[in-house]
Amino acid sequence: MMINRLAKPLAWFLLAAIVFVTVSPIGLRPHTVTSVNIDRAVAYLLVGLAFALAYPRHWMTVATLLVVGAVAIEYMQYLSPTRHARLHDAAVKAVGASFGVLTGCMLNRFRPLKPTELRTAGAATDALD
Repeated sequence: MMINRLAKPLAWFLLAAIVFVTVSPIGLRPHTVTSVNIDRAVAYLLVGLAFALAYPRHWMTVATLLVVGAVAIEYMQYLSPTRHARLHDAAVKAVGASFGVLTGCMLNRFRPLKPTELRTAGAATDALD
């Protein structure tokens, strides 16, 4: 399936883009037609979704790391003299990441399993019988 192949590189690319946009000088921040809070939430929703699809069996770790990462990346703004870190911004990012991971988990329930996952799942149900 195409999602299986693209999810990991896409997730890491989106995370790198978020780090760059968050830490770079304010003049390099892209301008959009929406509010900055919507931009933040949607960016982290997409990265949460991509990581949940890329690592479906590790969704709890992904969610935890993205929430902690949102705070850490926000804190990194202290490195730039033109940026300012705010707890509110980190919270918006964490909520967006959480919704993204939740959406990814729901989508993973409907994705077909790989042949190796089918064998593992079959062995687990045989052991229960």
